[in-house]
Amino acid sequence: MTAMRQLFKIRLPWLKSLSKVAIALGLIAVLVFSQANAALAARAGGRIGGGSFRSAPRSYSAPRSYSSPRTAPYAGRGYGGGFGFPFLLPFFGFGGGFGGLFTILIFISIANFIVRSFRSAGVEDDLGYSTASSKLSVAKVQVGLLAEARYLQQDLTRMAENADTSSSAGLAQVAQEATLSLLRHPEYWIYAAAESSQARLESAEAQFNRLALTERSKFSKESLSNVNNQLSSSDSKPGSAIAEADMSGEYIVATLLVATRRKLDLPKLSSTQDLRQALSQVGSVSGDEMVALEVLWTPQAEGETLTADEVVAEYPDLVRI
Repeated sequence: MTAMRQLFKIRLPWLKSLSKVAIALGLIAVLVFSQANAALAARAGGRIGGGSFRSAPRSYSAPRSYSSPRTAPYAGRGYGGGFGFPFLLPFFGFGGGFGGLFTILIFISIANFIVRSFRSAGVEDDLGYSTASSKLSVAKVQVGLLAEARYLQQDLTRMAENADTSSSAGLAQVAQEATLSLLRHPEYWIYAAAESSQARLESAEAQFNRLALTERSKFSKESLSNVNNQLSSSDSKPGSAIAEADMSGEYIVATLLVATRRKLDLPKLSSTQDLRQALSQVGSVSGDEMVALEVLWTPQAEGETLTADEVVAEYPDLVRI
């Protein structure tokens, strides 16, 4: 017991020294990570969007009935469209002189019944009738550009201030202009990512909202927003001018989210040609096909940029192209 006490007394100074070192290292780590968090603070972003999944119309309206007007007098007595018992009589030699007419009406009724059955079962026929179970495409295209692409901030800000986001046609125009703005300067493309999927209405809406919320959460605030023709702007002063020589490691990120009745199959991005194809698909969605759209970019204010560390931290899906 005495030997253990002596050993503890010998090691006690060393343990005190170790604890002081640990405390000092902890303080240094706190200072370093607090500075890192400040450096990686989210920047303000811009947003243009709109649309409604609940009001998404069908592509076509199928006729309700193929019955001839001449069947109307018989409707109240079971002689109209359907499989009423009197329609079967001509096949068995009954029905007198009306057999030929009834036979024609039978085939019309059967065709009408089959079309209705397929539509109610969620099948899209060869004529292009869309049903409640038709799938929507949800797509995302994201581009990281060199900070020299200040024109993009200017273009998207102008769109947000003037675009009509209350109609499908207006949203389609926004998608076209945003993709054109990106397509005109491929020399600034550095990073990109794309994904697309198809889902039924409820699932497509949930997926679209999830993607939008994920991207919006990366902003410290939305300094400029035009959603469903509701324009809002916060006081956001442009960043200080940055010398061209200091902008080589700084970036702007733009994201396009679209939900459409058109089937989109975006390629896996590994080159500028792949990105060009993906942007062209999104930009070519027409007003009749548009369901919802979100165009998001950060930083929104001209002159502000993202550092390479911020891009890596906030946009891990981006790959170099």
